[in-house]
Amino acid sequence: MQLSEQELIRREKLSQLRELGIDPYPAEQYMVDATSAAIRQEFSEGKKVVIAGRLMSRRIQGKASFAELQDSEGRIQVYFNRDEICPGDDKTLYNDVYKKLLDIGDFIGVEGELFTTKVGEKTVLVKNFKVLSKTLRPLPLPKQDADGNTYDEFNDPEQRYRMRYVDLVVNPKVKEVFVKRTKIMNVIRDFYNDMGFLEVETPILQPIPGGAAARPFITHHNTLNMPLYLRIANELYLKRLIVGGFDGVYEFSKDFRNEGMDRTHNPEFTVMEMYAAYKDYNWMMDTTETLLEKVAMELHGTSKVELDDKIIDFKAPYKRIGILDAIKEHTGFDLYQKSEDEVRAAAKSLNIEVDDTMGIGKLIDEIFGETCEDHYIQPTFIIDYPVEMSPLTKKHRTKEGLTERFELIVNGKELANAYSELNDPIDQRERFEDQLKLSEKGDDEAMFIDQDFLRALEYGMPPTSGIGIGIDRLTMFLTNSASIQDVLFFPQMRPEKKAVELNDNEKAIFDILKKEGTMNLSELKSQAGLSNKGWDKGMKGLSKLGLTKVTKTEDNLIVEVAE
Repeated sequence: MQLSEQELIRREKLSQLRELGIDPYPAEQYMVDATSAAIRQEFSEGKKVVIAGRLMSRRIQGKASFAELQDSEGRIQVYFNRDEICPGDDKTLYNDVYKKLLDIGDFIGVEGELFTTKVGEKTVLVKNFKVLSKTLRPLPLPKQDADGNTYDEFNDPEQRYRMRYVDLVVNPKVKEVFVKRTKIMNVIRDFYNDMGFLEVETPILQPIPGGAAARPFITHHNTLNMPLYLRIANELYLKRLIVGGFDGVYEFSKDFRNEGMDRTHNPEFTVMEMYAAYKDYNWMMDTTETLLEKVAMELHGTSKVELDDKIIDFKAPYKRIGILDAIKEHTGFDLYQKSEDEVRAAAKSLNIEVDDTMGIGKLIDEIFGETCEDHYIQPTFIIDYPVEMSPLTKKHRTKEGLTERFELIVNGKELANAYSELNDPIDQRERFEDQLKLSEKGDDEAMFIDQDFLRALEYGMPPTSGIGIGIDRLTMFLTNSASIQDVLFFPQMRPEKKAVELNDNEKAIFDILKKEGTMNLSELKSQAGLSNKGWDKGMKGLSKLGLTKVTKTEDNLIVEVAE
């Protein structure tokens, strides 16, 4: 492992602490009785406190020093005075340990008394301190130059997402998003608990990936010698519980879909699904808008939230419009009861990319997504989807060919999906068989036939309505976060590229090539100034590492940095 100069220095300090008999990673409990927030809120001159946290800044002035300690609730100023800490002749704890062997980022525990500085800053006068954890890497803290310009901020998105533990330390506002995420989930949980619904858990590993049209992750169970899938949805299990006699169940579910990644999609995501017996999708719309208004009010004290420079109002009631009516309004095409060929022709005329594997449901979904979705900024229920788009949904009671389904669209994105649930086992079997035909046609997102779920329906499921609300996306909307990665502690990332260590010959060649990008081979060799043997070894090494590419033109060999 190649260490930087700072990392080498910190390891040397670690050794010196141990030589002084100080354990830099003590095992015993440190009895904290105060936090930075509690000190500010309940401040009392002379009050004795014990706090702990990271040393985040300090200004050493001889035998005295002001510093900042950061704990889970913020920062508090602490004042180190050599004679307070070391009243006897031995000044090692201040002169050596504090001044020389501690670094920014180290965890320390502090015993002290509260006082107010001349400029009114609430401060802890340190009477004693203890090293709790020595850090071996420097934190990437922002700095300011003499002109007030800030630099070295830790704001590269890939680094922030990959090293969230650092992001949370140096960018305190990041923590606020995740505190709000938990509050959102707690408000939803309280809302359904107050309705008498039961929070449950259902399997993540499933023999059949049901409940949604999506590409699953697949694994293998050795003992059972059978394939298993990470769930794409928990819907069919929750409906089994309605069959079993529960009137209302809900679950915060981790779901997994082996699909693309972008600013609103992660292969692992959180959804809240709820099912209520003896209800329909009209009741579910009323309940959902009441719930979301309550969440916004609890989080912000108002139903209005800022999102992408817009003001979104979650106050009920929300607009409701049929999906085919929306398509007609924004494209001019009336697709009601049209054939698959007619819908495909409409999609092509709208310059929407289609293929032969797409059935009528997917075609309509593409048309709506490409031409309509962006128009719905304020919360809007898109209702009454065609049967082909909704294999788990009850047919509409008055509109032929449609179902009692809605999607809630906010800021041009789907937030929730809900149905009057299909409880006719014969109709459900036919819908699954239609999905099987789509699968045979090449649609790798078509649903599987779940024979056990069909058996459960044959034992009888009462009229039921269900909904799924995307927790990640809801958190994005309510915290004005631009990307789903901003609301996940540890989003999925591409493998981190490992640093490549070059030998002297390779480095001499590569440093020149990095500046130029592309060079004539003979010119590069001349500038490198290596012996023939050194040149050959260096070029072979760079080629083996995949760092360079050599191409032949009519007259020359050209070397360039490989992508």
